[in-house]
Amino acid sequence: MTSEVIQVHSLINGEKVKGKDQDKRINPTNPDEVVCYYPLNTREETVQAIEAAEEAYKEWKKSSIDERVKRMERAIQKIKDQTPEIAKLLSREHGKALYDAEGEIGVSLMWMEFAMKNVKEMLKEEVREHDNGRTIIKKDPIGVVSAISPWNYPISLSTIKIAPALLTGNTLVLKPSPFAPLAVSKVAEIIASEFPKGVLNLVHGDADVGKELTSNPKVAKIAFTGGTETAKHIMKAAADTIKQMTLELGGNDAAIILNDFDVNDKDAMRRLVIANFLTAGQICMIAKRIYVHESIYDQFVEKYIEAANDWIRVGDPFDENVTVGPVNNKGQVEFVQGLIDDAKERGSEVIKVGTILDEKLFEQGFFMHPTVVLGPDQHDPIVEKEQFGPTVPILKFKDDEHAIKLANDSIYGLTSSVWGKEEHAIDVAGQIEAGTTMINTAAVQGLDVKFPFGGVKQSGIGREYGAEGLEAYTSTHVINVPEQLDLPYIPK
Repeated sequence: MTSEVIQVHSLINGEKVKGKDQDKRINPTNPDEVVCYYPLNTREETVQAIEAAEEAYKEWKKSSIDERVKRMERAIQKIKDQTPEIAKLLSREHGKALYDAEGEIGVSLMWMEFAMKNVKEMLKEEVREHDNGRTIIKKDPIGVVSAISPWNYPISLSTIKIAPALLTGNTLVLKPSPFAPLAVSKVAEIIASEFPKGVLNLVHGDADVGKELTSNPKVAKIAFTGGTETAKHIMKAAADTIKQMTLELGGNDAAIILNDFDVNDKDAMRRLVIANFLTAGQICMIAKRIYVHESIYDQFVEKYIEAANDWIRVGDPFDENVTVGPVNNKGQVEFVQGLIDDAKERGSEVIKVGTILDEKLFEQGFFMHPTVVLGPDQHDPIVEKEQFGPTVPILKFKDDEHAIKLANDSIYGLTSSVWGKEEHAIDVAGQIEAGTTMINTAAVQGLDVKFPFGGVKQSGIGREYGAEGLEAYTSTHVINVPEQLDLPYIPK
């Protein structure tokens, strides 16, 4: 892979903007290497992007669904054609293994195609005939959308917002994370090139840019994926103008291993390991704490460690033998390592799993040796906090009721999983407080873009994916056509 340093631009009203102030993104495999320079847009430039989106909205909202679909179809094909190049950019800037980067683009395309193929049906007007005439129910676009995406899955968590917003007649301003600005900017430019100028705009920057995107009165909706604490600030910033919101936030997703789970099922154990360590554990919907029935705990731990040692191979993201790359940034390494060190001090056993393929490279980058933490308390930080890194705690439970109590003992409720005999697992799953619960699989392995995704409690507001993810970018408009125009109780 070339070590060329790439200049990332903003995109405002169809024009590339380099920006006066620049920052850089380093390679997590080799922090001495600069991957790209990206602009730090000013608040004034962010206003320009919002105003461009507002102006474009005046005409774009009138566009036909067929036109929107055709434009999106062309954008999708361009992304498909450039997937190998985009995947390499993503691996280089992010650190995720190349197969993982390709998989993210694949999921993004699946969603974009689903949205494109289903938007016409979702926007179809409904007419209800009744005793007093008829009522027409239609779905209107909302207006200008601010989209703020995170660094862990920058492309999929941006296109999950871009596709439904544009297809339903809105315009959008996207702000990616500075920890992964390169590949997603490439994708945004591809999509924007197929739409009228100002329909899709792209800005980069710090808190000032975020504040403008979330408080500007011309923004009608905010779509944010990221941390719960940041979401609290966003809600406060949006309060004065009562904006619509879709918030997909953090998770501390529980995996419950029932007493009838087959610990000798190698495929299931491999799925669980992947559900913990894919993308070095940096996925909002990864399984972040494992609860195992006490009757099979010892056997489970033994077989789990065997499976982890077999699947986890840490190294260069471009090495086809690698399954786990480095952590994305130094701050995340320090946070995760702090949780592991704290667990040790509290008496937990920490076991390193997997293989380091290149010790020299490992020492140079933001790599971490994946770990399993045995014997922590339910309220230890390693269990209570969202680790977002390559470590997972394993705890015991006594019975189903106890497992459900432990799983629900969290401020979060994004996803969860239950592992065991299917009907037994479904019964337990129905009692978990989560937006999604998967049976005998977890994380992206059980994700289906045809169905809604989102959290409960402090894991978010609203739903993405599925028909619901399209509808989230519309406003219900009711047109009443009554036959009886005078109310009988009002005097003439």
